[in-house]
Amino acid sequence: MAKKLKILIFPDPRLRKVAEKVTKFDKSLQILANDMLETMYDANGIGLAATQVNKHIRLIVMDLSEERNQPKIFVNPSFKILKGHKMYEFEEGCLSIPGFNETIARPDKIELKWQDINGKVHTDTPEGLLTVCIQHEIDHLEGKLMVDYISALKRDRVRNKLLKEYN
Repeated sequence: MAKKLKILIFPDPRLRKVAEKVTKFDKSLQILANDMLETMYDANGIGLAATQVNKHIRLIVMDLSEERNQPKIFVNPSFKILKGHKMYEFEEGCLSIPGFNETIARPDKIELKWQDINGKVHTDTPEGLLTVCIQHEIDHLEGKLMVDYISALKRDRVRNKLLKEYN
């Protein structure tokens, strides 16, 4: 039975920690992925990086389906921006920055490389919302947050609001 994990809230410094590569593909990795999916669904999110639940490994879970029944698990994900890409603007939210949405511009064409829960390597060229979510969640693994794409003034306002609400 999957359990709900605690989601770190900005400006928690643990959100800035760079995640380490997964080298052991064992039962504990599957358990963590299941717990992260449970946590993401419970918080009504569409993506969650291990960093957000204070596990600093390169693991992302996601489910973009309306029915919430198509979970995806990405281990050690990385991407490169493809030639001929355009910047795609999308209003993003983040479970670690509750109540804050912002339009962020990201490349619309990437090549994604990742491993599945058993360690098998995959390569794909995602499109649309999946491209946005992948980049957002990989940012988390690099210690980067969506507030890093906005002005310092706006970021300080968000930080102060969340400090009041969650501390």
